[in-house]
Amino acid sequence: MKNIDYVGKFKVAGFLSLLLVIGTVVLFFTKGLNYGVDFRGGVEIQVKFKTTVGLGDIRELMSQKNVALSQLQSIGEASQNEFLLKLETDKGDLNAISSQVSTVLTEKYGADSFEILKNDIVGPKAGSQLRTSAFQALAWAIIAIMIYLALRFDYKFAPGAIAALIHDVTIIVGAFILTQKEFSLQIVAALLAIIGYSVNDTVVIYDRVREIENAHPTMSSFEIMNRALNETMSRTIITSLTVLGVSVVMLVWGGSVIQDFFFAMTIGVILGVYSTIFIAVPMTVFTEKFSKKNA
Repeated sequence: MKNIDYVGKFKVAGFLSLLLVIGTVVLFFTKGLNYGVDFRGGVEIQVKFKTTVGLGDIRELMSQKNVALSQLQSIGEASQNEFLLKLETDKGDLNAISSQVSTVLTEKYGADSFEILKNDIVGPKAGSQLRTSAFQALAWAIIAIMIYLALRFDYKFAPGAIAALIHDVTIIVGAFILTQKEFSLQIVAALLAIIGYSVNDTVVIYDRVREIENAHPTMSSFEIMNRALNETMSRTIITSLTVLGVSVVMLVWGGSVIQDFFFAMTIGVILGVYSTIFIAVPMTVFTEKFSKKNA
């Protein structure tokens, strides 16, 4: 078994992570997230044509008819002729805007030449409420995990795990701000999945820490944490590479509809491993030292 000093690298890793988190906060208040229809309000229409139609043709048609498209993308293979039209607005009758799109397509291509597979309409107020609820869900998930860790293990384990989770979620949000990828309900679902994955990895290592503590009561916390990390590293690598492999495959070949979800998952898996090894577990050592010093 290798004896790598993971805990000793906490200062460097912590400084790097702190810079990334601060950078994300600055970006959030300066550039902001590109909220999707779910959170900002608007119309989302999925259309399937029976004949070949190009993206440029639809974009030009909507421009001619003064329909303000915020996003237009192809879904699946080009031969499927499926498109997703997104119109974001905080004014006007959203139902009327949706009907206008249908009318424009009918005038150009004929009523029998296309089929509307999905027509989602979200008002600005409802979008704002969904946005608030989404961030509340993330906060409650983190609080619940903190309580669980404190009850199952010891209070000293909770701060490190929570810091790691906040670190992961914050940096993923930063990646979405930088790329201006759409931040929607499915991304919130990805963040919740990442929180669950990351804390599962942390709990496995914490279990090993507790076993070593019971078997070697004279060992220092520094030695216990490093030993636990080294003993579980093969499991961490195998599990993470398996999940990461699936996530990357879906990111590359899964299609545009789920691409953003797996973009978040791919970054999240990498961050989850990093934060568990270099943030969560090392912080437990310093939390214990701090509590002993105060006592």
